[in-house]
Amino acid sequence: MNLKRQVVFWVATLGVFVALLWLLHRILLPFVAGMVLAYLLDPLANRIERLGVNRVLATLFIIALFLLVFILLIMLVAPVLVSQLLALIDNMPGYLARLQTLVADSNRPWLAKIVGEGFANVEIGPLVKQSAGTAVVFLGSVWSGGRALISIFSLIVITPVVAFYFINDWPRITAAIDNWLPRRQADTIRGLMREIDAAIAGFMRGQTGVALVLGSFYGIGFTITGLSFGLLIGLLAGLLSFVPYAGSLTAFVLSVVVAVAQFWPDWTPIAAVVAVNLIGQVLEGNVLSPYLVGPSVGLHPVWLMFALLAFGYLFGFVGLLLAIPMAAAIGVLVRFALRQYLASPFYTGDERR
Repeated sequence: MNLKRQVVFWVATLGVFVALLWLLHRILLPFVAGMVLAYLLDPLANRIERLGVNRVLATLFIIALFLLVFILLIMLVAPVLVSQLLALIDNMPGYLARLQTLVADSNRPWLAKIVGEGFANVEIGPLVKQSAGTAVVFLGSVWSGGRALISIFSLIVITPVVAFYFINDWPRITAAIDNWLPRRQADTIRGLMREIDAAIAGFMRGQTGVALVLGSFYGIGFTITGLSFGLLIGLLAGLLSFVPYAGSLTAFVLSVVVAVAQFWPDWTPIAAVVAVNLIGQVLEGNVLSPYLVGPSVGLHPVWLMFALLAFGYLFGFVGLLLAIPMAAAIGVLVRFALRQYLASPFYTGDERR
């Protein structure tokens, strides 16, 4: 009965959490964003505090520095990215049509074998409209989930304030939560929380570094080759790098399509674009991911993509922010439940246990 009561309690707790998240997700965006920001920046505050600086001053310095960098990036990069995005959307049908022409050319049968002979017969207009429609549906669900407080005020003012209080009070928050744990299961729960924290921290902080390095590398590399929309494609690839290898694949497909449509028949810049992609993939697979993320995170790319799409669809922008922590937590809890099952009489058949 004791075990049954525990199961009922934790299932009920999870149900209440999901219900509250569903009911309040339209107003939670700046608060969840502040919590995520605090989680990412808390180690920096701890290091500054160990140097003898008061935690309040350390927190103020970190938030001020983050806001300064964020505002500068918005002012310098956002206008360029928006103009490139609009131009890319406008030019994409023309690029695809030019690729069709190249594939259909009988002088290049090898190109049709690589791309696929059926590509030459695909109607570009309906394809582009269908792809745009799918993206609009998903983005619309994300937008509708967070539109109530998606504003400059909430994200620029409320989020830093929430992050400040969470960073400043983080040690007290964690100590209070530890005191609330049921005493008999406290050690087990602490162990699970450490696993969850290691998975979330290892992935979010590590993958953030991977995304920044890859986005910068692709953006600068494509721009140097003269590729149109190079900065936009590079930064998009860096953003999508939160799903391992999705960023590199996106960079390769978009950059090669644009390069062939832009530079053909000049092979030199096309080869340069391909070289940037290959170097980026080697950099991600052999240097960045092993050293910044590591092998012990336990987040499979397919599970991560499912979590991002599912949470984003159900809870909007709030869901996107919660997808990675929730995916990591669910993964740790499922592995724990599997270990318990494999050690139980249900699996071993030993009723004496």
